[in-house]
Amino acid sequence: MTIHIYNTLTRKKEIFEPLEPGKVKMYVCGPTVYDYCHIGHARSVVTFDVVARYFRDRGFELIYVRNFTDVDDKIIARANERGMDSRELSEEFIREFYKDMDALNVKRADFEPKVTEFIEPIKDFVTMLIEKGKAYQIDGDVYYSVESFGEYGKLSGRKLEDMEAGARVDVDERKRNPFDFALWKSAKPGEPFWESPWGKGRPGWHIECSAMSSRLLGQTFDIHGGGKDLIFPHHENEIAQSEGAFGKPFARYWMHNGFVNINQEKMSKSLGNFLMIKDVLKSYHPEAIRLFLLSSHYRSPIDFTEKAMDEADSGLDKIYSLLERVETLTGQTPGRESESDGESWKRFAEAMNDDFNTAKGIGVLFETVRNTNRILDENTISLSPEMRKSVLSEHSDILKIGSILGILTESPQAYFEKKKMKGLADSSVDAALIDKMIQDRKEARKTKNWAKADQIRKQLEEMNIVLEDRADGTFWKINK
Repeated sequence: MTIHIYNTLTRKKEIFEPLEPGKVKMYVCGPTVYDYCHIGHARSVVTFDVVARYFRDRGFELIYVRNFTDVDDKIIARANERGMDSRELSEEFIREFYKDMDALNVKRADFEPKVTEFIEPIKDFVTMLIEKGKAYQIDGDVYYSVESFGEYGKLSGRKLEDMEAGARVDVDERKRNPFDFALWKSAKPGEPFWESPWGKGRPGWHIECSAMSSRLLGQTFDIHGGGKDLIFPHHENEIAQSEGAFGKPFARYWMHNGFVNINQEKMSKSLGNFLMIKDVLKSYHPEAIRLFLLSSHYRSPIDFTEKAMDEADSGLDKIYSLLERVETLTGQTPGRESESDGESWKRFAEAMNDDFNTAKGIGVLFETVRNTNRILDENTISLSPEMRKSVLSEHSDILKIGSILGILTESPQAYFEKKKMKGLADSSVDAALIDKMIQDRKEARKTKNWAKADQIRKQLEEMNIVLEDRADGTFWKINK
């Protein structure tokens, strides 16, 4: 099956055709390490972790690069606030990044370069741009001339003349154009610096990714990813630098994930609503966080609310409850019984082939869970060989889908025990039983047996289960 990707550069879905058949080269902008990671960072990292998992499952040879910006104005400012060396600060938050991402079951990228490890390639890149007439030096600073790149603005859709007309940028009279950006910054007192042909200084933000990607993936590679907030100016400037230097296309497909909002408001420091991953992990199982982050299409915004997280949490309980039920009834232990792919996996793959639509794929996952529970409900005494084969096939597909989403990594017993120990859920809750009672209530209401429907709701309330009847079905959660 063919993979289609929405390309920000062309503003349309395209058939994915890698430069080299069977090989994928992907670069994703990583964090600037001056603080703990928030839930917005997690969305980008988890999104591209799933993309990487899927490419590899499809048999592609993937080279995945995700960088660390470990020298930057924000890092220097935070280090000065804390009275410590900026390198020491960045190393501290790189460790914290790994702690959070390991908890979220994010796999390491193949290369995770730091800017401070690529100073020489960065200086070489800046020199090349100066020699090609794309950049100029003033008092130890080096700027890229945006007017030297005729296609500037092609990624973001912005036109330079329109931006200039309404420009509200810091005025530096030394620059030829207000939108010219720094490739190399001259050192200020107390800042880290490196020797260069232009004097002591350090790299600008944008040049680092052009230098690292070209060294690790080549002058042209397949996919460049990151958050939507990076389209302009960061990714726009990367294109100008790289294509200005090499005279050939930079990245062929551009993928950008949407924002995470908090209770329908954009995350911002002014609102004080930044949610750090380490804090969310105190309240929710890490796989529930992944399930939430993947429950909307990666290009769409997603709203973090207690209700949304509770739904993801109870949804994960349902999946693990089914796995436990299947394994108890069939003797099947965790792991795939067969490498043959069932219908559920094929439908999941169709969703993923359509621009990595995890939202639709998760819908397939829960439909599979419901169908398997129904089969087990209808065959409570014993399973025929045919039914057993069908159930085990669905079990196998669920685990394979989970491996792409980065969930279902534990045995059901370990999962529920861990939640119990952390106080994240009532391990006595039988999700399959609750679903059965909700279905019985639905049938009672359909036949207008209101007394029975009310009785079932009351029984669920006594079990500490809250129901919510919506247009798309009845949902439940534990009343914490």
